Amino acid sequence: MDRLKAMQTFVQIADQGSLTRAADALDSSLPAVVRSLAALEAHLGVRLFHRTTRRISLTAEGRTYLQSAREVLAAADAADRALTQGATEPTGQLTVTAPVLFGHMYVSPAIVRFLQRYDKMRCSVLLHDRPVNLLEEGVDVGIRISALEDSSLVAQQLGSVRRVVVASPDYLHRHGRPRHPDELMHANCVRIHPTTIGPWRFRDRGRTLSVAVQGNLEFNHIAPAIESCAAGMGFGSFFSYQVLPLVAQKRLEIVLEEFEPPPRPVSVIYPHARLLPARTRVFVDWMKQEFAGIRL
Repeated sequence: MDRLKAMQTFVQIADQGSLTRAADALDSSLPAVVRSLAALEAHLGVRLFHRTTRRISLTAEGRTYLQSAREVLAAADAADRALTQGATEPTGQLTVTAPVLFGHMYVSPAIVRFLQRYDKMRCSVLLHDRPVNLLEEGVDVGIRISALEDSSLVAQQLGSVRRVVVASPDYLHRHGRPRHPDELMHANCVRIHPTTIGPWRFRDRGRTLSVAVQGNLEFNHIAPAIESCAAGMGFGSFFSYQVLPLVAQKRLEIVLEEFEPPPRPVSVIYPHARLLPARTRVFVDWMKQEFAGIRL
C-alpha cells in the first residue's frame, strides 16, 4: 500500500463528503478509491468513516487521523517544493510590515540588500506603530516586537530588545543617578503618547513594579522624545535599539539596568501556509541571517 496516496485519498473523501466525488477529484475510479480506503483502515486497525447507502461521515478516530494526515501531506509537499524551488531565484511581489523606527533603522536596509541580491523580487514596505493583521491587510511578512499570540501565524525569533531608561550625562550630573525606580517619581520624565504615558514598569526582586512618572514634555513620536532626553530634558523610557546609537556616542546613559523588565522578542512572522511561497521562505531566511549577531 502506498501510504501517502492512501492518505491523499482519505483526505479527499473527508473533504468531498462522498466516495464518488473523491474519485472524480482524484481522477480515479470509484473501486480504486474504495480499495485504497479499505487498505488504509486495515493497516490502521480502525474504521475511519461511518458508511451507509446515503451518506458517509468521519468516525472519532477518523477526525483525529484527518489532522495528522493533513500535516503529513503538507510536510511532504513542502519537502518537494523546497527542492524544486531551491534551484530557482525567488520572484514576485512581497509586502512587509515593521514598526516605524525599527523598520527605518534595521528592516529597510536589510530589504535593500535583499533586493540587490534578488533583483527579480519587488517589495512593498509598510511601516506602522500599530498591530497589523497580516491576513486581513494582505501582508506577507511582518516584523514584530512582542510575543506572538495569534495561532494563525508562525514566528521565528530574530533577537530581543530591552525596555531601558536613559538620561543625558549632563542631566545625571545635575540631578544625580537614580538607585531605585521610585526615585523617578520626583524627576522630570519625557513621555510618549500613548506608549509611556501610563506608569513605567520595572522588575524588583522578581515582581513587577509600576512607577507613576510625571514631566513637562510629551510627544506622539519616539525620535524627538529621544533627542529631548539627549538635550538634557530628563529621563526617557525606550527600547534599547532606539537609543543604542546615542548611548554609543555618550549622549545618553542607561540607568536602573538591574530593574529592567524581561526582554521582548523580535520576530519575523508570516501566516501558516500549506505551501510557503519561495519568495517568503527566502526572505525569512535572509532576515534571520541579517539579524544574526546584531545587538538590539
